[in-house]
This record gives sequence, C-alpha cells and structure tokens, in this order.
Amino acid sequence: MILTKIAPEDWPAVHLWAKTAEACRFQTWGPNTEDETRQFVAEAVEAWSQTPQRRFAYVARLEDDVVGMGELFLRNKDQRQGEITYIVQPKLWGRGLGTAIGRRLLSIGFDELGLHRIYATCDPRNAGSAGVLAKIGMTREGRLRHTALIRDGWRDSLIFGILEDEWRQT
Repeated sequence: MILTKIAPEDWPAVHLWAKTAEACRFQTWGPNTEDETRQFVAEAVEAWSQTPQRRFAYVARLEDDVVGMGELFLRNKDQRQGEITYIVQPKLWGRGLGTAIGRRLLSIGFDELGLHRIYATCDPRNAGSAGVLAKIGMTREGRLRHTALIRDGWRDSLIFGILEDEWRQT
C-alpha cells in the first residue's frame, strides 16, 4: 500500500465509499452525492497548492486501485500540532489498510513536517477505528462530549495522541 497525493481523477474511486451509509456512519458528512464527492476531492486537491499548506490529502493505493484515503492537517504550526484522519473502502475493512495509512501519516507528520504531537478522534462506537489508533502507537487521552452532530444525534469523540519521542520509540 502506498499513499499518493489525491488527484481530480480519483473522485470516482473515493465516491465508491463516500456514497455508502456504512462508510460515513460516524461522520458529519455523507452519504455523498456525486457532486459532493467531486467538490470534496477538488478542495483536497486545491489544498496542495495553498500557502501556507495546512491540509495534506492522500489516496491509498494497492497496485492501481484506490482503497482508502488519509489526511494530515497542520492544526498549529507554532506548537507543531497535527491531526490525522483516514478511511478505508468498507469491503476491505479488517485487512490492515487503516493501520498502514495511519502509520504512513504519522511518518509524514513527524519525519517530514517535524511535528511534535499528532492526534486523532473517533466515535466511541467505532471500535475498529479505536483499534487502529491504538495499534499505530497512539494513546487514548480522553473522551470529548458532544463534539459533532451526526445523523443519529450528538456524537462524542475519543481522542488519541502520540508525541514525537513516542513515535521514535516504535
């Protein structure tokens, strides 16, 4: 699995999961229309040309197939803080792709961008995502209440974090 910068032509592959209720169950977005996915991809592509760059969007590829996505957000440049997000095509869940995407995003954040701390959040009901975050060395730091309004009501968020020196020890 490799991560490559997202490109405009990736939108149909992204839409394969963005249009499904299963993939966006715990998200504030989706299920997407084709236009919503095109807009999302266009904004992610545009972020690569912004100065200063604060959003780094990638697609995950197995051979030529897009199987997921990962994003790294520079949340506070002065304090060297970032956030990661990821998604995997639901039919490929449980095969280690989320873990591979997460590890690569941490590597980019610490090794290429020089971040000190990276965090991620997930819905407490999303045991798969919480497992991925723990597997990539992130520590569960707490639970934030009512952080997002989603289709079934207010969602809490588990917050996970990892520090640069912890990453270096993994």
